[in-house]
Amino acid sequence: MVRRLVKDFRWSVIPVPGRLIAVIFLVFVFFIPLLITTPFYLRMFVYINIFVIFAVSWDLLSGYSGQLNFGHALFFGVAAYTSALLWKYLGWQPWATIPLSVLAAVAAGVVTCFPALRLRGPYLSLLTLAFPLMLLGIILALKDITGAEYGIWGIPALAPTVTQEYYIVLAVTIASVLIMWKLTDAGSKYIRTGLIFHAIREDEIAARALGINTIRYKMLAFAIGGLFAGISGALYTHVAEAINVYVLAMTTSFQAVIWVVFGGIVSIYGGVVGVYLLYPIIYLTGDISRFFSNAYEAAIKAHSTVLAGFLNVMQLITGQTLIIMAALVILILLFMPRGLAVQIRDKIERECPRCKLANAAWRRECRACSAPLH
Repeated sequence: MVRRLVKDFRWSVIPVPGRLIAVIFLVFVFFIPLLITTPFYLRMFVYINIFVIFAVSWDLLSGYSGQLNFGHALFFGVAAYTSALLWKYLGWQPWATIPLSVLAAVAAGVVTCFPALRLRGPYLSLLTLAFPLMLLGIILALKDITGAEYGIWGIPALAPTVTQEYYIVLAVTIASVLIMWKLTDAGSKYIRTGLIFHAIREDEIAARALGINTIRYKMLAFAIGGLFAGISGALYTHVAEAINVYVLAMTTSFQAVIWVVFGGIVSIYGGVVGVYLLYPIIYLTGDISRFFSNAYEAAIKAHSTVLAGFLNVMQLITGQTLIIMAALVILILLFMPRGLAVQIRDKIERECPRCKLANAAWRRECRACSAPLH
């Protein structure tokens, strides 16, 4: 067994730069708690892994199946509030609240899909955008139950320490991403959902003409998207130990879109790259802005007018997280329209035109069939 794994690693991973980078990254994330011991910064990586699930679930639903969803925060918020309410009124612990809240998110995905079955394109996007706003209105109306803007506080933590939370969330993230990758793999011999999702995205009418039950698979896409977005929402509730209406804000849905587009849509790993590169900007905005504020005060005391003006501008800019993220995404779309991770992979890998096997871009012949690659 070990010999077979080593052989597969040498044949399938080492010769392909993208896969080798993924394995190195996977090893690196396991050692993050050993490299970062400060709870504040380690918790940032806990949130990063939670939002990786959220972003990749949006890529599965909107990227692979083509059901453009601008209200993905609905599934996240349903699971988050379900978990919080189950604890508040029934006293249930995370091991019980998380599975039930995920089922609630799946149900929300199925319910959302019914009115969306007859809509496409911008009409579907606008419809999905309305759902989290409707739930937000219900939560604000039932303020005695949900806490309205104040939210629900004192929710039990996922684990006693941040390190334990990190490894629990990391394990769930790895399992979730691998499952979503397999479900969207068009070349899989055993699971055909990926191929069907691709067909529906490219031409739904042609897919229906070939005998594919597009309604069933669109419902399946919404259910799977709700499932994994629900997992991220339930984990978030018990990591943050609080919940409020912010989780249903439009910015929550758009952040998933920004992360995936930045990394590369229809790729799974694009969402991972986008969250790991962009979420620290959100999390560390306060520290960065505080740094420029202190530097500005020092420049004022030193009577350096030009430097003080520059630092004041930087303080104002770093306080606007969404502006920074939007500017980064615009730059990426201008110079790397397919996304950062996808463009880099295309530079370091090349697909064999004969056997479709991935090879390093600097090879002249395919490592399997010796077909010319240039």
